[in-house]
Formats: sequence, structure tokens, C-alpha cells
Amino acid sequence: EAFADSVPGDVNTGIVGVGECLTKILTEQYGYRVLHNTGQYDVETRDNAYSRALPAVEQILAENPSIQVIIDLHRDEVAEETKLVTDIQGRPTARFMFFNGLSRTRKTGPIEYLHNPYIEDNLALTLQLKLTCDQYYPGLARNIYLKSLRYNLHLSPKALLIEAGAQTNTLQEILNTMEPLANVLDTVVGG
Repeated sequence: EAFADSVPGDVNTGIVGVGECLTKILTEQYGYRVLHNTGQYDVETRDNAYSRALPAVEQILAENPSIQVIIDLHRDEVAEETKLVTDIQGRPTARFMFFNGLSRTRKTGPIEYLHNPYIEDNLALTLQLKLTCDQYYPGLARNIYLKSLRYNLHLSPKALLIEAGAQTNTLQEILNTMEPLANVLDTVVGG
């Protein structure tokens, strides 16, 4: 997932590099132990990316049972004229949103084969994060997005899917987002 000024073929200028930035901030500034999985599961096609990622994430969780929070970091895809940017402390900062899968549709109700025992936990967590972000960084977090599938959020009661900016943002705008995002994560999750 690349940004407006990403270098083609250089994952460090795309979402993987942004994940590395978030990892560094959470580790160095807040003292968390972070395992950053840089696997790419949607290179050829986005179809079934979550199914392809699931075995790898399950293995990571099995090998690291002390993991308490899962963050799946992405960037959104928006119309080319849409700019998801705000000013935070004098810096252009990409706006982000929390994304939740409900494992249900309006039309048919629960999607039984996509069982998720943590829907309410994950919704509560994203609501706490959104409210905290609105308190400390008004305008930075977009609305919480709800969708019918589960997006591997069934793996933990603290599983997050975060869409940081979009393809129309610059890498620097996205990187500028990681400090306030880390602060909000620490405020809510670190207590």
C-alpha cells in the first residue's frame, strides 16, 4: 500500500515503513515490546488477503502468547481529489480511521462461518480510542467504519484495524500521524 510520493518497489516508503515507524515510537518512547510482521498478503490481489494472512498471524500468536494487542495497519483508498489531512501541532498530518468487522449483514444477520467472539470488545476499544483521539487531537480520527466481514479481528479482544491516510497522502503526512496515534494507543491500552 503506497502513498502519493512512495518510491515504487520500496516498501519502506509505503505502509510497511509506516508500520516500522509506529513500532519504533511504541518501543522507544513508550517502552512496549512490539513484533512487527512485514508480511504482504495482498500483493497480487486484495481478494482473500485476510484469509492468506490468517495462518501467519495465528502462528505469531501461538509463538508469542504474551501478545495483548493486534494492530493491522493499512491505508485507505479514496477518490483522487480527497485529501485526508489535518494540522496537528503545526504539521500536516494524515487523518486515520478505526475499522471494525461485524461478522453480520443487515439483510441476513450473523455470518456464522465468520464467528467473532470479540466483536463487542473490539468495538468498545475503538470507541475508547476514537473518544480519546477526539479529546487530544480533534479532527485527526475519522468516523469508526463498520463493515460486514470480520477482517481477522476474531483473534483477540484487543484487535485493531487502522486505516492511516490514503493513497493521496504523502509519506511524511502519514509518518506525522504515528506519534499522535501511538500516544492515543498508550493512553487507552497502557492505561
